[in-house]
Amino acid sequence: MYRKRFVGMECSIARALDEVGEWWTLLIVRECTQGSRRFDEFHGGLGIARNVLTARLERLIELEILERFPLAERANTFGYRLTAKGADLYPVLIALMQWGDKWLSPNGKPPVALIEHASGRPVETLEVRGTGGQTLGYRDVRFAAGPGATKKTCEVIENRNERMPGGRTGNS
Repeated sequence: MYRKRFVGMECSIARALDEVGEWWTLLIVRECTQGSRRFDEFHGGLGIARNVLTARLERLIELEILERFPLAERANTFGYRLTAKGADLYPVLIALMQWGDKWLSPNGKPPVALIEHASGRPVETLEVRGTGGQTLGYRDVRFAAGPGATKKTCEVIENRNERMPGGRTGNS
């Protein structure tokens, strides 16, 4: 089946989805954050077909999200672990989990609670915050051209800021 590629789009969200938007990808990353290292652990934890898992692991290595390393306890066997790029997906996983907990948990009861190891206290819900600590929604934020902005990106930014209440300022 044909899958659209987003690599050429001038949008970081679209380019990120091009790498991690296929659902097995984030589930494999989730398994890594839960301690899975070996092929059979991923296979058993996810119930994914072996050929699909093999392809996804190879792709994640190619994208430098995972790295392969030799397992000391098993000769000629490799494990998989997150790279720094892969570990940076952790907040994305938590944001998805918290969204699912809020909107999709049966009877409003999430299956897992996140607890900070050091304090024993629940982890706070991820939010976009302003410099004063206030929670910001998408209507509270305006876009500005970044260092990689093209003329087309600047047009998208201007259009977006004109359409969003509060997004337009005198110098945008």
